[in-house]
Amino acid sequence: MIIGVDVGTSVTKASLLGRDGSALVTHSKRSALHRPGGGRVEQDLDEVVDSVVHVVQRVVAAAAQAGETVEALALTGQGDGLWLRDEAGHSVGNALSWLDARAATALQEWAESGVQQEVYAHTGAGMFPGSAGPLLAHLAEHEPDRLERAAVAGYCVDAIVQRFTGEITVDASDASLPFLDVPRRAYSDEALRACGLAEHRRLLAEPAPRGQLFALGGKAAAELGLPAGLPVSAGPFDLPACAFGSGVGAVGDASLVIGTTLGCQVLRDDVHIEPGGEPAGMWLATPLADRYLRVMPAMVGTANLDWVLSTVGHDVGDLESLLAGSERGAGGVSALSFLSTSGERAPFVDAKARGQFTGLSLETTRADMVRAMCEAVAYAARHNLETAGLTGQVAACGGGARSAEWSQIFADVLGRPLHVPHEEGVGARGAAMTAWDSLGEPVDRQQWAAARRTVEPDPAAAAFYERGYREYLASIDRARPHWGGATA
Repeated sequence: MIIGVDVGTSVTKASLLGRDGSALVTHSKRSALHRPGGGRVEQDLDEVVDSVVHVVQRVVAAAAQAGETVEALALTGQGDGLWLRDEAGHSVGNALSWLDARAATALQEWAESGVQQEVYAHTGAGMFPGSAGPLLAHLAEHEPDRLERAAVAGYCVDAIVQRFTGEITVDASDASLPFLDVPRRAYSDEALRACGLAEHRRLLAEPAPRGQLFALGGKAAAELGLPAGLPVSAGPFDLPACAFGSGVGAVGDASLVIGTTLGCQVLRDDVHIEPGGEPAGMWLATPLADRYLRVMPAMVGTANLDWVLSTVGHDVGDLESLLAGSERGAGGVSALSFLSTSGERAPFVDAKARGQFTGLSLETTRADMVRAMCEAVAYAARHNLETAGLTGQVAACGGGARSAEWSQIFADVLGRPLHVPHEEGVGARGAAMTAWDSLGEPVDRQQWAAARRTVEPDPAAAAFYERGYREYLASIDRARPHWGGATA
C-alpha cells in the first residue's frame, strides 16, 4: 500500500491507499493561516511539516495494526505562493500563501505595462497576486535581504520533500506557473527577464524528471515511523493530482475541484497559447508524456459558501435544507462570486474584481441568498471549464461535491453528468497513482475511475440555467468597468 499525503491550504490529510484506489484509513489535521494585515496571508513551514508528521504517524500506526506494508510515501499539496528556504530546508521567513495579496500593486503595474501579457506569450501562465512571479518581484523591491538569504524559492510540496529527503527539487506541475516553457519542461529566460527577475534564476530548482523518486532520510523516517530509504514521490501538486485521482483520463475530460479554490481543468494533448489572449489560467506539465492540463483556477470556491452562510446566520450543516427551500433562480436574486481580496485569476485576471448580489427585495429569503451564491459558483465553473476546452466527461471532488443539492446545481448548469468519486481524498489518490507509476507498478485506471456516483442533469433545469448562464456572462461585462483598474 502507499501513504498518500495532501497538504492543503487549511487541512493536511494522509490516507493509506490500496491498489484498487480505496483508502483503508485517513487522518487529517487543520493547518493555520496567518493574516498579519495588508492583504498578507502566510503559513509557518514548521507548523505545516508538523501537520504532515502528525497525520502520517497515525496512518503508519494503522497500517502496522492491519499488517499492511507501506511501499512509498506520495506527496501532493497546495500550489502557487512562495516558500523560501535555505540550503538546509529551513524557511526564510513565513511562506507566502497563494491567497496573499501583497503583490497586487506590482501585478497591476505589469498588466498596464504589458509585462503580464509578455509572460503569458512565453509560458501561457496568467499570473495573479499570489503566484511566484509577482511575489518574488515584491520581495525583490521591499525585502531583498530575504532573497539574498534564500537558496530556493519553491512551493509547499517541494518544501516538505526537502525536509524529508534533503533534496532541493520541484515538480514540473508546480514549476509551470509562471516561468516554465511547459512542452520543453524548461524555464523561459524571456519570461524571467520580462519580470525583472533574471538575477534570481538561481532560486529556481530544476524540475524533476518524470518518474523521479527520492529516498526518505533517517531523521524524517524516525519521526514518521517509516523505514529510512523508503521511496518518496513528490507531486504533482493538488490540482493535477485531483484530476488524475478523480478519473480524468481522456483528452477533453475535465476535473472540477469544488474546494477553497474552484479548480477547473481540462486534459489536453497540446499546448496552445492564443496570441493576444487574456492572460488567465495556466498550462501545467503532468506526469504523463504529451499530456497537459489547461487550468482555470477561480480564486474562491467553497469560501463563497462559507461567507454567505455565515452572513445569513447558518452553517454548512444547513446547506441542503436551504437549497431545497429556494427554487432555481433564487427568487430573482443573482450573484457574482468574486469575493477574494486578491480579485480574480480565471477565466480573466483582475485584482479589483469584486462580488455582488442583485435583484434583492424585502421578499428575499436567506435561502435565496445561499442559492444565488451557489448558482453563481456553478456559472463560474462552467465559464472556466468551457474556456479551458471541455468536450468530455466532468469529474467533481472537494467539499462542495459532498452536497447532493449543490452537485445537482452544477450538473444542471453544466448541462452534462457530474461524476463524483466515492473516495473523497482524490488528491492523495492522484499522488499515489503517480507513485505507483514511478515504481513501475501502474494501477488499473479504469477501475479507479469507475468508483464514483453520477449526478444526471435535469433537462428542464438545464434549459433554465442555459438562459441564466448567458445573463451571468452579461453581468460580468456590466460589472467589470466599475471594479476599477479593470482591463477589457
